Amino acid sequence: MNRTQRIAAMAVSALAVGVLAAGCGGSGDDSSDGKVTLRVNLFGKFGYKDLYKQFEAEHPGVKIVETAEGDLGKYNTKLSQQIAANAAAGDVVAIEEGQTVNFLQSADKFVNLQDHGYADIKADYLPYVADAATTADGNTTIGLGTDVGGLAMCYRRDLFEKAGLPAEREEVAKLWPTWQDFIATGEKFQQGINDPKVHFIDAATNTYNSILMQGSKETYFDRDNKLVVDSNPAVKNAWDLSTEMVDAGLSAKLVAFSDEWNAGFKNGAFATVACPAWMTGTIKGNAGDALAGKWDIATVPGGSGNWGGSWLAVPKSSKHQKEAIELIKFLSSKTGQMGAFESEGRLPSLPALYDTPELKDAKNDYFNNAPTGQLFVAGARNLEPVYLGAKNVPVRDAFENVLRSVENGQRSQADGWKEAIKAAQKAAK
Repeated sequence: MNRTQRIAAMAVSALAVGVLAAGCGGSGDDSSDGKVTLRVNLFGKFGYKDLYKQFEAEHPGVKIVETAEGDLGKYNTKLSQQIAANAAAGDVVAIEEGQTVNFLQSADKFVNLQDHGYADIKADYLPYVADAATTADGNTTIGLGTDVGGLAMCYRRDLFEKAGLPAEREEVAKLWPTWQDFIATGEKFQQGINDPKVHFIDAATNTYNSILMQGSKETYFDRDNKLVVDSNPAVKNAWDLSTEMVDAGLSAKLVAFSDEWNAGFKNGAFATVACPAWMTGTIKGNAGDALAGKWDIATVPGGSGNWGGSWLAVPKSSKHQKEAIELIKFLSSKTGQMGAFESEGRLPSLPALYDTPELKDAKNDYFNNAPTGQLFVAGARNLEPVYLGAKNVPVRDAFENVLRSVENGQRSQADGWKEAIKAAQKAAK
């Protein structure tokens, strides 16, 4: 599963808020009581349940129905088909960071928010969040930002202690100022834990992507959309470090957000997982109440990173555009973004919130009262966008599939690299 799917799969396979209609995802088929039904089409958990109730209370006659797909690959494929056909995709749809370039190519299929007061709120967002959903000519904006993906490292305190490693987050952070130090710590962990069922990391692909998104302002494509997978040193560096972890026996070899990966949180199959802010909700949901306080959060090797981010858009196929626009403005407002942070740990894209006590002093009791405000919010202003390119998804999928084959012992590191380049070149055509 690719990086985008990891971001998406915060949810269980499907989540419903309200009453789901047959063929969910449509718009305009209002209930017989005459209410306006707004259908919100998302991937994963956005933390909007209580916000929907608030919006409905403030907008009598409006009912909100949410559907959420746990597999972003499926979500993106279906949404792309619906948008291309101008079919009923929902009144509100979520667009993940890796797909903004693609959907901007179909900007005429979305409501242009510049016609609905966007100029008055554009400056409220981090600049790159505002720009990412706007066409190159600056004339059309298709989405409002919801969250950004500041990066940390979540870890199991009890497993670290069992392996003879420090468990306090400040001491843990000192173990791995670099990814090479992270590997050395992993080797000590494996020796100390002395259990073949427990590994230091969940998967090579997850770690690979965390490293890749730190190393450059672009990954597989440059800003001219030229494939640079074999010339961008950040790609090779991430490959070498992640395959070194595989060779050291640090990986549990679990496909992120698969049933086995989800179960791995409860059964202690791995001790660390790269952890953007939104991942905290995923861990809590999968690990359960029994492991409260046993998970903690430390800084990520390299100090920071950017993993994730989403926008809300209104397709022109919506029959309730006025109400849908009001809803995305509410969900992306200070109230909406704070509600999503408190519910699912989604880091706001509104910098005005970063100095509020509710955010900067926030702690997460499930993670041993980890100071999430300090860990995630402190560097949020400095997050920089990573250019992904219009064909990023198929190239990334092809590349990661080869990496996974190396992880599973089907190819050597060297042969895998050569095959990954070929697979990326083929996928980019």
